Amino acid sequence: MSKQILILPGDGIGPEIMTEAVKVLELANDKFALDFELSFDVIGGAAIDKHGVPLADETLARARAADAVLLGAVGGPKWDTIERDIRPERGLLKIRAQLGLFGNLRPAILYPQLAEASSLKAEIVAGLDILIVRELTGGIYFGAPRGVRELENGERQAYDTLPYSESEIRRIARVGFDMARVRGKKLCSVDKANVLASSQLWREIVEQVAKDYPDVELSHMYVDNAAMQLVRAPKQFDVIVTDNLFGDILSDEASMLTGSIGMLPSASLDANNKGMYEPCHGSAPDIAGKGIANPLATILSVSMMLRYSFNQLVAADAIEKAVSLVLDQGLRTGDIWSSGCAKVGTQEMGDAVVAALRNL
Repeated sequence: MSKQILILPGDGIGPEIMTEAVKVLELANDKFALDFELSFDVIGGAAIDKHGVPLADETLARARAADAVLLGAVGGPKWDTIERDIRPERGLLKIRAQLGLFGNLRPAILYPQLAEASSLKAEIVAGLDILIVRELTGGIYFGAPRGVRELENGERQAYDTLPYSESEIRRIARVGFDMARVRGKKLCSVDKANVLASSQLWREIVEQVAKDYPDVELSHMYVDNAAMQLVRAPKQFDVIVTDNLFGDILSDEASMLTGSIGMLPSASLDANNKGMYEPCHGSAPDIAGKGIANPLATILSVSMMLRYSFNQLVAADAIEKAVSLVLDQGLRTGDIWSSGCAKVGTQEMGDAVVAALRNL
């Protein structure tokens, strides 16, 4: 039976980068006889324009029925002034929660060809290979109560809640330990246990889970120190596990170590490795429609999808090799361009990856 993949291009640069990723996916489908069937729908601002909500019920049902979801990006200034509860980002949060996609894997790998594109000295980032495991369906982004209230003096006060249950912490900790076990056997748990009650419980549960992984070296680090260490000595890290908010911030910081956030894919997985795959970057409305966005993070998200949801390791490796070969050719989109390289657009970069993959 064919495997079903739902494509959600989204907003901004989403449709442009998705076009290139789909070309790569379709070639891999034929080349490796993967038997995938692709279908398309809308999410975010595009869904608001079509359905009046950022995630229609029928789209959610199609996502539940699919074997994997490939997402572009959501959001843009066009929808910034509408009611908060129906803004594009709420559709993204909803699909993550409704599909139970609690484990977010964000690799930060520096391709050697891009050492000069990093914001840090080459000797600090050369050989960088970090995996950030972010809890994705709990914490402050989903916590209640939240809102804006008026105090007795008439001043408005905004408030959010950062809750974590033992089971939520335990399951993401196990993902972190499992990933560390097959990598460098080092796991750094990042929290703010000196201030936050949620982080104190986080640290306690992570310590409990560690007893089941005696072969993995566990360390703890406060998030402010982790942010500093990522730019001081990033290669000290192998796998980082952290909560939703901290993971969001740290993975974006880590993207600059690799040259550009346009190089970072991600996987959001449920308990059975069914996943939604998307680039770490946003919809970049300032460059949407200009044909200059970097599609490589989305293409590499396809590779992660083949690896984690379908166990198609040969096809996944081939896509990653094709990306590396294109970088060897000196082709660069503007975000990773440096002197001596050829600056190309979104479609040219996608076509180059397709050509490299076809020739492997």
